[in-house]
Amino acid sequence: MAMDDSFALRDRTASGARPAREAHERGGTRHDASDSGRADAAERSLRHWHWAGLALPVVFLCAIELLVCMRMLPANLVPAPSTIAGTLMHMGGARLLRHVAASTLRVLAGFGLGAVLAVLIGAGMGLSRRLEALFDPSFQALRAIPSLAWVPVLLLWMGIDEAPKIALVAIGAFFPVHLAVVAGIRNVERKLVELGSVYRLSPARMLARILLPAALPQLFTGLRTGLSLAWMFVVAAELIAATRGLGYLLSDGRETGRPDIVFGAIILLALMGKLTDGAIKALEARVLVWRDTDTGERRG
Repeated sequence: MAMDDSFALRDRTASGARPAREAHERGGTRHDASDSGRADAAERSLRHWHWAGLALPVVFLCAIELLVCMRMLPANLVPAPSTIAGTLMHMGGARLLRHVAASTLRVLAGFGLGAVLAVLIGAGMGLSRRLEALFDPSFQALRAIPSLAWVPVLLLWMGIDEAPKIALVAIGAFFPVHLAVVAGIRNVERKLVELGSVYRLSPARMLARILLPAALPQLFTGLRTGLSLAWMFVVAAELIAATRGLGYLLSDGRETGRPDIVFGAIILLALMGKLTDGAIKALEARVLVWRDTDTGERRG
């Protein structure tokens, strides 16, 4: 009799728990669907903002065109975008390509050289407090020297060929990447370093397997900053001693009193800077796919 009562109680308990479990599962499903819907809505909203960001420069150029046509801006100082486009088309694709290719090759060569040296030296300083104490004061002093101050020195040392231009670009790219590497290694979580010590990793393997991968987010930030400075420094080099390049176009437009050429070169520099930065950003997204960070979409 007692056993029958026990079985009956167990059946009632199980039958009562089943609806509760089913209700909980339905609630969890509705919650997941709601989260998915919010994520889709946030993605659509962000896509609209991306399109708005692409349209903003076009709207700005249209406004400049309108102001110049209405004679509210002097055309001899601020040429209309249509005039700039006509000048670039009149120069011809082959001539423009030579100038763009010359500047791009100098930027890539100097940026690559400066970034590699920055990673190697920054890694050494990040691993050794002694090296940091030895080199950091000198590097901080050199970092404060303006780009144009290096030009006469490099021309005296290397002549007027490509070497001083590439060296100047490398100097510009070196310091942001170097600072990013040192800061990234210093900010690695202590637990990861202790884990490497437990496995008795050598300094080289510790750097390759723990420190540099953990410092990659800051390294990519330094690479993007260094690349933008590389474009600035190549203009400084080409303004002084060059016969080809976008910096040479700027100098030629200034000397001949052609603001359309000057602004055309500026627009080409902006486009090339954006394209190269986009390439680094795409590489960052592919390499750092493991990152789990808040991108700010939920905050609108």
